[in-house]
Amino acid sequence: MKVGVLVVAYNAETTLARVLDRIPDATQLRLAEVLVHDDHSTDDTHGVAQQYEGSNPRFHLTVVRHPQNLGYGGNQKAGYTYAINHGWDVVVLLHGDGQYAPEIMGDIIDPIVNGEADAVFGSRMMHRGEARKGGMPLYKYVGNRILTTTQNTLTGLKLSEWHSGYRAYRVSALAQLPFVGNSDGFDFDTEIILQLADAKMKIVEVPIPTYYGDEICHVNGLEYAKDVVIDTVRYRLGRSGFGSGHLGHVAEPYAFKPSPYSSHGRILQMLQGRSPMRILDVGCGPGWLAKALTDAGHTVVGVDIAAAEGVTERMSRFVRADLADGIPDDVGGDFDLVLAADIIEHLPNPARLLSDMAGRVRPLGSIIASVPNISHWYPRFRITAGRFDYDQRGVLDETHLRFFTRRRFLRVAEEAGLEEVSFRHTGLPLDALGLSGSTVVTGTIGRADRLLVSVWPTMFAYQFVYEFTPWRGGALRSDMPQ
Repeated sequence: MKVGVLVVAYNAETTLARVLDRIPDATQLRLAEVLVHDDHSTDDTHGVAQQYEGSNPRFHLTVVRHPQNLGYGGNQKAGYTYAINHGWDVVVLLHGDGQYAPEIMGDIIDPIVNGEADAVFGSRMMHRGEARKGGMPLYKYVGNRILTTTQNTLTGLKLSEWHSGYRAYRVSALAQLPFVGNSDGFDFDTEIILQLADAKMKIVEVPIPTYYGDEICHVNGLEYAKDVVIDTVRYRLGRSGFGSGHLGHVAEPYAFKPSPYSSHGRILQMLQGRSPMRILDVGCGPGWLAKALTDAGHTVVGVDIAAAEGVTERMSRFVRADLADGIPDDVGGDFDLVLAADIIEHLPNPARLLSDMAGRVRPLGSIIASVPNISHWYPRFRITAGRFDYDQRGVLDETHLRFFTRRRFLRVAEEAGLEEVSFRHTGLPLDALGLSGSTVVTGTIGRADRLLVSVWPTMFAYQFVYEFTPWRGGALRSDMPQ
């Protein structure tokens, strides 16, 4: 395999040559190239590297001086791009200040060469007490442990250390990651870990010795801690559908939300106790809500643009169709209930679909639709803070074509010939965040959120769930199903 070493160097004129000298001969024979990236140092790092290149034939050395300082992360971005473009199979990250031992580079390379890993991280924490014996200051040790524990908890990983800069990557794995968009700062290393985890790539740790000498530390500890925690929280939120998905994304289709305070839960509550009905579920997705309705004794026909795996087994009949073109004729009509759970906001003409739905119900039938609330405090805060952007899921889902306030939703329904029968509101999407099983969350945050929803729904309701009937001129609703 074509193995290369990226040496990131900044003001390393006194240490760089010794670092290169310490690469063992056996390891040197395995290296196709050593790339020294001088990140616009203010000392003579570049001159030292050039002199070493001209006088030492041990390995193929390439020296690059950046015309401006790219930062620790930016320096790596340039190096990894070079590795991808020059056909490297493995890239080892080595610091020019001598903090990490070149002598054990072979241990860092082997798991990738042997096909056991996509990334290998050197860890100073694998052997108890070794970090402190190696001179790691107590405050750095404690900070490292706290941050690592926090990040493991948030991500579900079990790394012994998140904050070592001695690493190797399979270059083909790097090529699949959007690392060019990562931070130019020191939290770049954390972002790479998060992207590897999100891509479900294999990470292996190997023990490395700890060394602290007289090198100058360029890291602001508090700023670094803040950045890596923010990155890790972004990953956790991304895995739940919030954010752009740069650090964590949702690959699975929309899941069933069984919480009684979610849109699915509210719909099931509204139908509780009703006699078995014929239900048309437009935009049924994978069919989990349809399955819950089927299990409750109803007969469900589902319509959606794609047939998810197993969808036909969760309902009596599935019809594949693009709802932007309306409900297909072969679906039929005379349904007791037509359901549109979290779908009309994805369509260019919601009123058209609602009107089409009204035409599919029997004279005493009804329509239930749920939509996200664009006036919820979360998008309001994003807009007010000047940080509006789309998410993968939720109110600001990037696939939403229409946004609704409560007033706008009711006006669209009225234009479609519907009149309101009843409504429910939902609170924060604890299901999507993976927090619905926490009694602490549901018993404190959840209870407070539900209180706020009841007091000020246009600010705190995450979704509106309304039941309508085709307009009958204000006739009494005693004939509605109970």
